[in-house]
Amino acid sequence: MARVAAVQMASGPNVSANLLEAARLIGMATDEGADLIVLPENFAMIGMSETDKIELKEQAGDGPIQDFLSQQAVKQGVWLVGGTLPLVTENENKIRAASLLFDDKGQQQARYDKIHLFDVSLNEGQDNYEESLTIEPGDEVVVVDTPFGKLGLGVCYDLRFPELFRCMLDRGVEILVLPSAFTAITGRAHWEVLVRARAIENLCYVIAAAQGGYHVNGRETHGDSMVVDPWGVVLDRLQGGSGVVSVEIDREKLVSTRRAFPAISHRKLSCKM
Repeated sequence: MARVAAVQMASGPNVSANLLEAARLIGMATDEGADLIVLPENFAMIGMSETDKIELKEQAGDGPIQDFLSQQAVKQGVWLVGGTLPLVTENENKIRAASLLFDDKGQQQARYDKIHLFDVSLNEGQDNYEESLTIEPGDEVVVVDTPFGKLGLGVCYDLRFPELFRCMLDRGVEILVLPSAFTAITGRAHWEVLVRARAIENLCYVIAAAQGGYHVNGRETHGDSMVVDPWGVVLDRLQGGSGVVSVEIDREKLVSTRRAFPAISHRKLSCKM
């Protein structure tokens, strides 16, 4: 048995304030006994414009946000998924939206760069998003061994692309982590359905940590952070406001569910990615 936690917050343009809030919520999750904690997408900053993140970019392995994550993991004695943060690319006008996993010794154990970028128009064209203007997509599926099981890393818009998670399944994934910042519009329509679907079809746990609330730039994110079990049951959730979702997960339950309901072994197609 292990206890996992999803952090929910509403980040703004002040990095220091966001890190203080993240530290408070990480501490809250630790007080509840969490062994693995997941922060939401863009936990360190949601700026006034999409280009603000470029000014915040860090070299891989070196920078104050990465230092914060490493130090928090050591201080609290937990494994920590650092939502996403901006890392440099060869294109100085773009960043990689990287999700980093740190172990309880403060060592980075995995990096996943967001593959699917949110280029959409909502609300009859009143809300436009074009992540590809500032983000360079990743191209690597990441599944890593942890004390809690095989952990697959995805981010937000990735949730809509089940083939990514099938590729993870081919690599033995048991727990999906999904730092996110779903919009209020898309979240109300699709968030819970998609999170539960990924758990059901892959017979795995899903830890979905979301931005939730109103942001200084006028944006509203959906929230509803949750942990879902391999049968699609929502074990706990936080629909609004800042806080923590914390539950125990049982790898033996996952194994027995897959054994009793062997849909995975019935697959006819496999991922070639």
